[in-house]
Amino acid sequence: MSKLFDNTQIAFALKNDNELNRAYYLFKLISSNTLVKIGTAATQVALKLHLPVERIIRATVFDHFCGGISEQDCLPVVDQLYDKKVHSVLDYSVEGKEDEAHFDDALAMTLKIISFAKERQALPFAVFKPTGFGRIDLYEKVGAKEKLSAAEQAEWARVESRFDLVCKAAHEAAIVVLIDAEESWMQDAADDLVAAMMEKYNKEKAVVFNTLQLYRWDRLDYLKKLHSSAQEKGFYIGMKLVRGAYMEKENLRAQEGNYPTPICESKEATDLNYNEALRYMLDHLDSMAVFVGTHNEESSYLVMTILAEKNISAADTRVWFGQLYGMSDNISYNLGAAGYQVAKYLPFGPVREVMPYLIRRAEENTSVAGQTSRELLLIQTERNRRKNK
Repeated sequence: MSKLFDNTQIAFALKNDNELNRAYYLFKLISSNTLVKIGTAATQVALKLHLPVERIIRATVFDHFCGGISEQDCLPVVDQLYDKKVHSVLDYSVEGKEDEAHFDDALAMTLKIISFAKERQALPFAVFKPTGFGRIDLYEKVGAKEKLSAAEQAEWARVESRFDLVCKAAHEAAIVVLIDAEESWMQDAADDLVAAMMEKYNKEKAVVFNTLQLYRWDRLDYLKKLHSSAQEKGFYIGMKLVRGAYMEKENLRAQEGNYPTPICESKEATDLNYNEALRYMLDHLDSMAVFVGTHNEESSYLVMTILAEKNISAADTRVWFGQLYGMSDNISYNLGAAGYQVAKYLPFGPVREVMPYLIRRAEENTSVAGQTSRELLLIQTERNRRKNK
């Protein structure tokens, strides 16, 4: 088991030599913080000036990290992944819109994806971000128990309605809906809303999944309290476990606001917190289902070890592994080949509209110690293997 993720032949079986070389040079670029800053700034300027750069973007970074411009456009990639026993999570990755028309558009797209997915075994999930359905400032106000104006009450009722429409559609279509976590200051309201959806739609099994960001030191306690509530009220918990994506923003806001940071004191503390949450959920699979969202090999091996110790099948649908498309292929495809339940998050959307997501992805890769160097090592290993075979 300890060498499973070192198999680059399986990891990169879907990439031809040109695609493998493209991946190598992309991660080389991403490994340099200076080049990422220059590249993203130049791209943003080019798009604002309507320069003809979309075709170049599509042929490079977009095609590496995204499935296509529409759900239909993603199907060839979805089918390729499924042939390798890897499922897909279609993720409409248009970000940064904050008005009712765009919230309604996001709702319509999520419902469309659920309808699209229910006809395809390769697509067992739908996903959305809470701020895709409502303003972050409104979530913050609701979470802080501040008094809402009449207009804000009506606005929040629309947010609740959007959540309910999606969760109801997912329940009826037998599709799991993964609801992302975001900034800590808006998360309390989102957590309460998702818990209400779990209570309503997770009576027979986990259909609605929340997300725990385990770089927050309070999240394991939250999970245990939710578990107690679920046992009392008779519903199943679905939870995606991730480490988190807003660390710098969280620490800066805490410093400026003169309050304790919600982030663990170190990477090691985050890793311990993540693995403890994994153990807790795997100890309670009678009432929980877990989506292990990680690019961390040690955490992935830990799950595999615990499942083996408990004599739980790799194919058990209460335990899923998930990685982002274009990253950690050594984990995803080797897990799929070994019979585990695994899915790739497959972002899609118009090239211009998806650029904020792609820029964030490049910046996150640059800041994650070891991630990019590991990708480069694996790609180079496979390039050498192909040359020498």
